[in-house]
Amino acid sequence: MICTTIQNKSFEQVLEALESCEMAEIRLDRCPLSEDEIGECFTSDVPLVATCRVSEIMESEPSLRDPELTVQSRTIRASQIAEKRLCRAIESGARFVDVEVEAPKSMAKRVLAAARENGTVFIRSYHNFTGTDSYDELKSIVEKCRYHGAEIVKIVTMAGSVEDTDRVMRLYEEYAPSSLIAFCMGEAGRGSRIECLRKGSPYTYAAMSESEAAAPGQWDMKEMRDAVYGNFRFVGASASALRMPASKSFAQRAIIAAALAEGESHLDAYTPCSDSEAAISVARALGAEVSKEKTDDGYDRLTIRGIACAPASVDIKELNVGESGLLTRLMIPLAAQIAANDVTITGERTLLQRPMKGAGDMLAGFGVQLESGSEDCRVPLKVCGTLVGGRSEISGRHGSQLISGLLMALPFNEKNSSVVVNDPKSIPYMFITLDVLKRFGIKVANEMSGGRDFFESDGDWSLCTEMTFKVRGNQHYHPACFELEGDWSAAANFLVAGAVFGRTELAGLDTTSLQADLSIMDILMDAGASLSQLDGDKGIVAVQRAPLNAFNVDASNCPDLFPIVSVLAAFCQGTSRIVGVDRLAHKESDRGAAIVGMLTKMGVHATVEGNELVIEGESLASRCLNGRMLKSGKYTSSHDHRMVMALKVAEIGADGRIEIDDEACVDKSFPGFLEMFGSYAEAERL
Repeated sequence: MICTTIQNKSFEQVLEALESCEMAEIRLDRCPLSEDEIGECFTSDVPLVATCRVSEIMESEPSLRDPELTVQSRTIRASQIAEKRLCRAIESGARFVDVEVEAPKSMAKRVLAAARENGTVFIRSYHNFTGTDSYDELKSIVEKCRYHGAEIVKIVTMAGSVEDTDRVMRLYEEYAPSSLIAFCMGEAGRGSRIECLRKGSPYTYAAMSESEAAAPGQWDMKEMRDAVYGNFRFVGASASALRMPASKSFAQRAIIAAALAEGESHLDAYTPCSDSEAAISVARALGAEVSKEKTDDGYDRLTIRGIACAPASVDIKELNVGESGLLTRLMIPLAAQIAANDVTITGERTLLQRPMKGAGDMLAGFGVQLESGSEDCRVPLKVCGTLVGGRSEISGRHGSQLISGLLMALPFNEKNSSVVVNDPKSIPYMFITLDVLKRFGIKVANEMSGGRDFFESDGDWSLCTEMTFKVRGNQHYHPACFELEGDWSAAANFLVAGAVFGRTELAGLDTTSLQADLSIMDILMDAGASLSQLDGDKGIVAVQRAPLNAFNVDASNCPDLFPIVSVLAAFCQGTSRIVGVDRLAHKESDRGAAIVGMLTKMGVHATVEGNELVIEGESLASRCLNGRMLKSGKYTSSHDHRMVMALKVAEIGADGRIEIDDEACVDKSFPGFLEMFGSYAEAERL
């Protein structure tokens, strides 16, 4: 990225300058800002570097000009002023803080501590304004900076020749480019200011204008943008906040629960998709009355009059669950509990090719048999027998959806039930089920356990090895009225697009949500994206470009994020690792193979190592400069809605148009995606 140096400006001028910057360094030693003004400047969504050189403070601060002060006294006071300004910037939201290697150790340590406490990236910088050191000396300086806590090392020297710049550029062969900003000053070093981006540096520096250069050879901002990005079009700056559709994970569970209840339920902010519409069809097949009406905000309200369900009270012989794997697995246990007869579950399209792994063994433990024409238990299948309560121990390694179905069905049983789940997967989705059940008056107690690492982690779901659910029998569903949450699975695609290619603002989301795909926020922050939220937990969520670095994440609990997170990784400098590939084989496609095939065709090195997807990424600036944009052409979605969305995001960073063989499958979760994303991608930023 291009970081514009802002210096010698008043508070109002700094704020005005930030409006035209994709990233900026605010020289707190050269801008006359009060502490409050520093605080306000660094609340900006623009990724900001806080810099305050002690040597500059010594020369510019009027209080340090007293001739009776010793050099030591002046240095101490100057470092105190610099430290105070830098810490204020850090506490207010600075993305990076830059401390020169010559700064007093005590000051540097305190700034480092503040940076670590607030999640600010700590830079140690070395400047040689008279020449360029030997290669061994340069390496020694880098090691010294790293020893003193630098997450990024900045090396800037004065070049008198090509040989000088070559020595500095060789550092990129020795150290990870994402942790190094190295270039040269002077006319001989001018080209190195862009060459560092070509090699993968997180950012380089430019001046607001030619007359405001902070050092010899510095490019002005517009000139550098043209040289780095050429005709690339950024997205999203002029787009208004986009309203995300309702979470189908919440909607499907809530629709079925409302159908089972006695009385009338109201579900607000409903947005149709084929999976949720399939749930409505199932609700009607059970005997519930379902109607829709528009509310004042333009969204649908579902009114569902339930059937006051009881065990064996529903006379059905067949249920069509559409293409929804979740709905299938919810209805298998429920059919065994509430139907008066054996029930055949039928479906459509990709569902017919997806085995219900582990379903037969799990249901057999509750007295239910599944009959299927295929050996691996695929739809259509017949549910035979009645669900038996009591104590059961089951494996969770095949996912959470059948377990969610059991939790919805067992409250009807005469007996109290205790279900112990070993090796649980997709834990957040089980908590969504518990949340929906609670809204409809059903009480289910739960307890998580694991080894020492689980307890020391303060309840990290990924370290949980066992869950116990205690379900009281003879319960009845009561009607409920609430607003359906916005869908974080859909939001992830827009957030990644904004983080890589411009800016995004989204409405209708809850950052306290139980949805597993809320993890996209953590993943983006780990990758270095700039995120913010206005007006509380349900306010507008915003993300915009920032220097992105490789990341490691365990996505076992959020497998729907894999396609879009793999696109994010392709634009993060370095090697990213995403754990949880074993959760992808039986989605709408063999999603792991589909992702590797997609990335490989795009020119991105991607492999599966055991349970990890390993992706070699490269920054957007580096791709632009090296002519390594993603490859365009004809791609398959594998009839997977998540792959369609990821391909559409990837197309922004491709060298041409990406043609997708089946875009219509996106209707499964987000029918309006193609239109909304198309409009968003046309909203230019630069």
